[in-house]
Amino acid sequence: MRPEEIKPDTELCTILGFNAQTGNCRRYFNACLKRDKINATAIALNIKEEHFVYTMTNLGASKVTRMILEHEFAKEVIPYCDALDESAKEREYVDFVEVTDGKINGYCLEDKIANYTKNPEFLDLRERLAMKMMLLANRWYGAKIDMDLIPTMI
Repeated sequence: MRPEEIKPDTELCTILGFNAQTGNCRRYFNACLKRDKINATAIALNIKEEHFVYTMTNLGASKVTRMILEHEFAKEVIPYCDALDESAKEREYVDFVEVTDGKINGYCLEDKIANYTKNPEFLDLRERLAMKMMLLANRWYGAKIDMDLIPTMI
């Protein structure tokens, strides 16, 4: 979605990373939304390491309610989460956070991937990331889950 296509009724979420604007998270996530003609988009927030603490410290009081984390912040975000799902606790990293009533909740999607493939250990990093973005697009915006589309997304 181009900036001029964003309208007042467009739903938004954020992707946080060093190169969130050009990273695969944003590309795969927005591809899922576009495929299903969903009026939503992920807004990239490119930050440097020195801005991470400020960003996370203020997240609970901001208007951001959904945030995807690029891999470089997946472990660093844990101390800022008020709660973690079991997968995030076990793996000690977070794929995305949701903010509810000022509380930051961290989630990891690794266990969910296993529900959609017989041998998740054979998936490469790009396939795993595309699957995670499809699962998130479904969770947040009701996008269809069709794992057969992963190769065309990549």
